[in-house]
Amino acid sequence: MKRLHAGAEEDRGLVVRDELAQTYGDGPESPDALRSDGSCSDGARSTRPRITTWEAGWNVTNAIQGIFVLGLPYALLQSGYMGLLLLVLAAIICSYTGKILVSCLYEEDENGCPVRVRRTYEDIATVCCRHICPYIGGKLVNAAQVVELLMTCILYLVVSSNLMCHSLFFLPLTPAACSAITFLILVPCMLIRDLRVVSRLSLFCSLAQFLITFIVIGYCLRQSPQWASKRLSAVVVDFDGFQVAVGVIIFSYTSQIYLPTLEESMTDRLDFNSMIDWTHALACILKTAFSVVAFLTWGEETKEVITDNLPTALRMVVNLCLLAKALLSYPLPFYAAAEILQTGVLKLKPPAEGSDRWTLLLRGSLLLLTLIMALYVPHFSLLMGLTGSVTGAAMTLLLPALFHLQLKWTQLDASRRVLDLLILLLGCFCSVSGVICSIKGMITAFEDK
Repeated sequence: MKRLHAGAEEDRGLVVRDELAQTYGDGPESPDALRSDGSCSDGARSTRPRITTWEAGWNVTNAIQGIFVLGLPYALLQSGYMGLLLLVLAAIICSYTGKILVSCLYEEDENGCPVRVRRTYEDIATVCCRHICPYIGGKLVNAAQVVELLMTCILYLVVSSNLMCHSLFFLPLTPAACSAITFLILVPCMLIRDLRVVSRLSLFCSLAQFLITFIVIGYCLRQSPQWASKRLSAVVVDFDGFQVAVGVIIFSYTSQIYLPTLEESMTDRLDFNSMIDWTHALACILKTAFSVVAFLTWGEETKEVITDNLPTALRMVVNLCLLAKALLSYPLPFYAAAEILQTGVLKLKPPAEGSDRWTLLLRGSLLLLTLIMALYVPHFSLLMGLTGSVTGAAMTLLLPALFHLQLKWTQLDASRRVLDLLILLLGCFCSVSGVICSIKGMITAFEDK
């Protein structure tokens, strides 16, 4: 009778977990999905190749140690002492929103064990919008992700082409020729089918970033006798400059778009939160040190891109490292955008007949689209600032806090609810102020033209 009772309890538990997974839009959970320690289970078994915690960390580091880092000293000049506080707060906030976003992929079963019942950002949006716009919420999130990722890819292509022109100035290369060479170098990205390959490229990209950071910091330390004359502003008087600084600092920590896929692919998902913590802590330390020593070296003469302050010979070395970093950064957003379009929009599955041909066609079209936009869209940087202000703020701050409040309201205490609401307001501020600054920039650019 005891064995019969235990068996009935186990069957009821499996039925509850199966209903839970079906309720939130995923397939039924396999009994084997439970971890041996009972700490976590997966309601949607994935066939993705697994990556280690370190490989996931390199991908996150690649995302949050991007080209934006070069503008941080100028952002510090614009924001004064508040900029130092923002550098730390942005790391904490973006680390927190990344963790709460991934927590929205899980629901607790009857035993209080987390069950992964959702797989993507789209699934979370679909659940949260099921009473308002059940068929539109997930599609809007997918569209925002694809726009943000493609804009990032185009930015890396533009930056790579410009750096190639400036670094190889002794060769007779036109900007169009540099763009074509960059395009050819990136063609193998079409063949990347495994996140482990992206992780290895992210490792080399992060090493290039660390090299750039240490070169600049080393040069600045040699100029330390001049630091006594440099001071940060105690009060911020330029509100427009402060808005720009807030945007640059916060969006230099964005990685939320990649996190559901990275967490799903991790060999040990229990390490996810600690991985997010140490990657953001390391980024915060390096960015703060980089920004402070650069500002103390050049003070009011700090340029928008800090490499413009370096001596010519050193600038060429740093530009070559930046070129390598920009090229190695491209595969991560490209792979993520292709995966979203392949699985979320076109519904292509690897085992399906002809899926390889369609996958190559899709990725080739994406690669060509980024090249065309990089070559022919006027004022691309302003366009990216406008779209990034909407999609970037929404995907990084607004939606994680909003979805977390909606899905976990009963499990949150008052302090966590207040924190999520404050992040929601911060996301609104960043979005609105970013749109205003971008529109002002566009008006000025077209008036000058």
